[in-house]
Amino acid sequence: MNQAVIPLRLHKVAEAEFPSHYGSFRIFGFEGVYSGRREEAVVLKMGELAGDPPPLVRIHSQCLTGDVFHSLRCDCRAQLEISLERIAAEKRGLLIYEHKEGRGIGLLNKLRAYELQDQGADTVEANERLGFEADLRNYRLPGEILRYFEVTRVRLLSNNPMKIQALEKAGVSVVERLACEAVPLDSRRTYLNTKRDKMGHLLRRL
Repeated sequence: MNQAVIPLRLHKVAEAEFPSHYGSFRIFGFEGVYSGRREEAVVLKMGELAGDPPPLVRIHSQCLTGDVFHSLRCDCRAQLEISLERIAAEKRGLLIYEHKEGRGIGLLNKLRAYELQDQGADTVEANERLGFEADLRNYRLPGEILRYFEVTRVRLLSNNPMKIQALEKAGVSVVERLACEAVPLDSRRTYLNTKRDKMGHLLRRL
């Protein structure tokens, strides 16, 4: 059976108040199971999601090195901060934080990819040398999470057309895409150019 048609069983694990530097959110933990796979995501929700304009939504993949340790090799933390700031400014929206380190290859493999990048490979080449595709993510879980919140129209904070396609396929209309671009520091310039040139991300030429 094609994996795309196998139902994903979504389970809300927990829900709690979540005060933060950006304001007061409600935090949710979700688990999704399909085709023998188990995925996890955390969601930060602010305000009421119904009504116009559609809510801001960010689908963010976990990046320990960027989100926690402030790595300047990537733009992950910058995109996370941009998204939280915009959601807080509107006082409504969702941030879906997926447990998919290194575009799905895992933390230690991401560090192995770093090592190959230090030797001259770009991020796509490094993943492929390790035996992985450039990007293993599929975004099925975020689509189900949006259904859980009865969100059918969104303004998506993203540069990645794969996320737009995945949400549209899940029946969620992306009525607007908002650019989520980090400052092009020298330390991440090659990384950003690779995302644009090899992965089709909607980024300006640096």
